Amino acid sequence: MSVHASRAVVVGGGVVGVACADELQRAGLTVTLVDRGPIGGACSHGNCGYVCPSHVLPHAGPGVIGRLLGTLLQRDSPLAIRFRLDPALWSWLFRFALRCRHTAMMEAGRALSALLESSRTLYGDLLGKGELQADWQQQGLLFVFRTPREMEHYAHTDELLRREFDMPARRYSGEELLTLEPALKPGLAGGWYYPRDAHLRPDRLLESWQQRLQRLGVAIRPHTEAMGLARQGGRVVGVETRQGTLSADVVVIALGAWSPLWQRQLGCKLPIQPGKGYSITMPRPSRCPRIPLIFEEDRVAITPFSDGYRIGSTMEFAGYDATLNRRRLDLLRRSARWYLHEPEAEPVHEEWWGWRPMVPDGKPIIGRAGKLDNVYLATGHGMLGLSLATGTARLIRELVTGAVPHVDATPYRVSRF
Repeated sequence: MSVHASRAVVVGGGVVGVACADELQRAGLTVTLVDRGPIGGACSHGNCGYVCPSHVLPHAGPGVIGRLLGTLLQRDSPLAIRFRLDPALWSWLFRFALRCRHTAMMEAGRALSALLESSRTLYGDLLGKGELQADWQQQGLLFVFRTPREMEHYAHTDELLRREFDMPARRYSGEELLTLEPALKPGLAGGWYYPRDAHLRPDRLLESWQQRLQRLGVAIRPHTEAMGLARQGGRVVGVETRQGTLSADVVVIALGAWSPLWQRQLGCKLPIQPGKGYSITMPRPSRCPRIPLIFEEDRVAITPFSDGYRIGSTMEFAGYDATLNRRRLDLLRRSARWYLHEPEAEPVHEEWWGWRPMVPDGKPIIGRAGKLDNVYLATGHGMLGLSLATGTARLIRELVTGAVPHVDATPYRVSRF
């Protein structure tokens, strides 16, 4: 393909789509970025902002099914599934269960590791050189445990990460935690600290990135809903929107949790379920953590920004339900109180939810869309969309332009489904 004569349309203005538009424009294509809402809205807006190579293992693994079933029986479980007559949901759950084996977990982990490391390096280049402004902080990430049992259980995970992925953590006792992070309460079992992880403020990142795209010459079309693909003689020649057809030689679908709605016209299976996450953003408490924290037993995350503070996470499989479940927000608050001297501050700036595009095997979907040789997928990043965005975008650029991929693209192909 002659990239100098090519036009690309990227459908989806979240962090993955924005990153893809950046890479393709710098590769010499003329790029248009479209989104049905504002650029950087939806799941890319209120997440916890982690760029975390430590998150190399997928959710599916040995023993997970038993632990999840036990969790679902709890009244206020961090995982909630609204069981219903939905074949897509039951198929997804079955596929997930089949992946809860050591060999499958390690295969997915190796695929995630390559892309996470790539993304971490690319973020460091972009943000370290000041090309984007996003409150970038390289403070690491601290997994904190309330109970000795769960602390010791995680020791097996740490050994696996250390041995197989060269991802060592430093272990801290309960007393040592108070020196490392004085915002934590006494009496905790301990924690594991990953120094290579970093964090940023997602809304600032997307605002800065949109400005960068404009400087690069990307045509940005917010509030422009893509309706389908325009075809001519069996080839895709553009994207149809309510405002007209956008001509394209290359189309990238980066629609996150909305991607399954395009399965029929893409001609491939996209087993993605919307997994709703929540967050609360507020001012920094007077005893604000310095290091981002994950309370693994409660599946709650804490992100300190330079001028704010966020409590987030949990997982709710409720289909495309667009309501804010206040019980999930209350769960975030109660969980934070177990660990922090000052878990909240007033006034609350934002209560938020977003749909994460969850794939049963934990690997994103990147590459050509089935038999369509000029349509590419960049979706299915689960809870790691921000962490994987820059590596995904670099891989899309390489696949589109015919360059040698910097990571093996095989594990991300949609044909695995």
